[in-house]
Amino acid sequence: MAATARLSARAYPHCCPNPGVAAILVKEGRVISRGITQPSGRPHAEAQALDGFANGGAAGAELFVTLEPCAHKSDRGPACSDLVVAAKPDRVVIGQWDPDKRTKGIGARRIEKAGIKVTVLEDDASRNSLKGYLTRETQARPYVTLKLAMSLDGCIALADGSSQWITGEAARAHVHAQRARQDAILVGGGTWRADKPRLDVRLPGLRDRSPERVLLTRGIAPDGVRVINEPAQIARLNGLQSLYVEGGAQAAASFLAQDLVDELHLYRAPILIGQGQSALGDIGLEHLAAAHDRWQLSETRKLGSDTFTAYERVR
Repeated sequence: MAATARLSARAYPHCCPNPGVAAILVKEGRVISRGITQPSGRPHAEAQALDGFANGGAAGAELFVTLEPCAHKSDRGPACSDLVVAAKPDRVVIGQWDPDKRTKGIGARRIEKAGIKVTVLEDDASRNSLKGYLTRETQARPYVTLKLAMSLDGCIALADGSSQWITGEAARAHVHAQRARQDAILVGGGTWRADKPRLDVRLPGLRDRSPERVLLTRGIAPDGVRVINEPAQIARLNGLQSLYVEGGAQAAASFLAQDLVDELHLYRAPILIGQGQSALGDIGLEHLAAAHDRWQLSETRKLGSDTFTAYERVR
């Protein structure tokens, strides 16, 4: 299942608004087929993995899929649970239940009624691979990742606003790789006016994965940019499963103050700035005790001389 979850990363972000699902068909310990959600959502991962295995062709095999196979009819393609029943694998291993009421529990029961063994793991790897979709379905908003690049003493710029470059080339390339996985990227109006950021992906082979641009401001939307006036309005960003918040300090603070950040990405450079601009503004913290037990370390790595750490919000 961990391998299936890793495979699903290839589906993003072109699969939206559908979930980026992956499926692997295994027989006698060998992978015989695989699939991911295709651009614009069809074909689904199961349809790809089971292509050519209809009429019982998957007998003796196990199908691993990160999300419960869909059960509802669509003009764009058959229900994946029906495709599974037709292929007749011995067993289906599902990473996560689908919260969509059209499928939740229905897809798995349909497969079981056909005499196929079903196991639902609810494992972390599948959940992480689907976090944007699951957040959109259960909280009616995109999954929010806040990125901060700072000095050791928590500054994002000199006192005069100079900020290029705090982190090194490897860290900046890592940021672009993260952007390529997102549906949209957001900055505040002050950052937009001061830095005129391109907010695109500039890595070879990934330039076509530049995310949609969103601006947090009360001003007028520039051409090709969506505007929200406050963080809570991310619920209005229809079709988006993931949002990458890059700056500046006030925009970052406003998302944290409203508890809308699901994951923190911190890039720390081994430099000291001193009297510079802080990475964060006021986040509304009144008691120190409230700051504890909110964030859980999920990843850390060296990027050249810089350090990257990721934290997930504990909910």
